[in-house]
Amino acid sequence: MTDRLPTTGSTSAGPAGDPTRLRVRALRWEADDVLAVTLDHPGGSPLPPWRPGAHVDLHLDDRSDADAVVRSYSLCGRPGLAEWTVAVRLDPASRGGSRHVHERLRVGQSITVTGPRQLFGLDPAPAYLFVAGGIGITPLLPMIEEVVAAGRPWRLLYAGRSLAAMPFRDRLAGHPDRVQVFPAQEGARLDLTAAVPAALAGLAGEALVYCCGPERMLTDVAALVPPDRLRCERFRPRPVVPDADTPDATGDFEVELGEGGPVLPVPAATPLLDVLLAAGRDVPWSCREGTCGSCETGVLAGVPEHRDSVLTPAEQAAGDVLFPCVSRALTPRLTLDL
Repeated sequence: MTDRLPTTGSTSAGPAGDPTRLRVRALRWEADDVLAVTLDHPGGSPLPPWRPGAHVDLHLDDRSDADAVVRSYSLCGRPGLAEWTVAVRLDPASRGGSRHVHERLRVGQSITVTGPRQLFGLDPAPAYLFVAGGIGITPLLPMIEEVVAAGRPWRLLYAGRSLAAMPFRDRLAGHPDRVQVFPAQEGARLDLTAAVPAALAGLAGEALVYCCGPERMLTDVAALVPPDRLRCERFRPRPVVPDADTPDATGDFEVELGEGGPVLPVPAATPLLDVLLAAGRDVPWSCREGTCGSCETGVLAGVPEHRDSVLTPAEQAAGDVLFPCVSRALTPRLTLDL
C-alpha cells in the first residue's frame, strides 16, 4: 500500500481523444432505474488508460449534426481493466440519452465512444470527504478506491431516494465505519448543515471535499466549505447570474478562427458552437449545456463570457479557454485557437 496520490493537475476538460467503436460486453442493473454498461474492444485491444474523475462520450446514434444523441458519462469501473463501465439512470424527462441506453442498448452491440477525458480529477490532500446524491456516486467510486489504496483518511455521505435506488452500495459495503447512507424514504434524510461539519471534524488536516449530486446539494455544500477545498461536478448547468458590472454578452459578436484567420459573425440567437461547426471546424461536443467539457476551445484574444459549469472561478477569470456550446463574448471579437 502506498501513501502517495498521483497529481492530476487541472480539473478542467482535457482532450477528448478519437472516437472508437467498442462493444457492449455487459449490462447490469445496479439499482432501480440505474443500468451499468460495460464496454470493451471487440478485438481484445487494450483501452486507453484513465484516472478517477474521467468521462467518456457515448454516441447513441449515427448522426453527426446538431441533433445527434451524444452523452457524457463518468467512468465508474476500476482503472487498469481492459473494459470501461458507466452507469446511467433513466431520466423521466430524457431527451433521448438515458432512454436510448435503457431501451435500445443490447449486449454485443457496437457503439462509438469518445474519450476518456478528465473533468473532475482527484487532487492530492491529507484527507477527503465525499458527498454523493444518487447517481452522483459514479465519479466518486474510483476516487474512493484510489484513496483507500493510498491509505488516506476519508468519509462518504451518500444520500438517495431509497436504498433500492442507490447504486453501487455493494462496492462500499466493506467500509461501514467510513460510509454513511441516507435513504430519504426510509426516514434517513441527509442534513448537510450538521453532517458536513461533523464529518470534516473527524478528518485530520485540510481535507478536500468532493461533491456530485443535484444542484441543491451542491449549493448547500458550497455554503459550508471554503471554495479552495471544494470540488464539484454537476448533472445540470448551474444558473448563470448576469453581472451588472459587465457588458451585455447576449448580442452579436465576431469570432476569428485563429490569428489572421476567417472572421465570422455570431448572431445573438446562434450558439458559437454552431457557427464553428458550420465553418467546418472539427470541434467535439456532447451536452450543449456547458457541463461535459467536450468542446473546450482555446482563446487567443478577446474576453469570453463564461456560462459553463466546468471551469473554476479562477479558470474562468484566466480567460484562456471557453466552451462554445454556451459561452459568448464580452468584447466585439474573440480569436479562438482553431
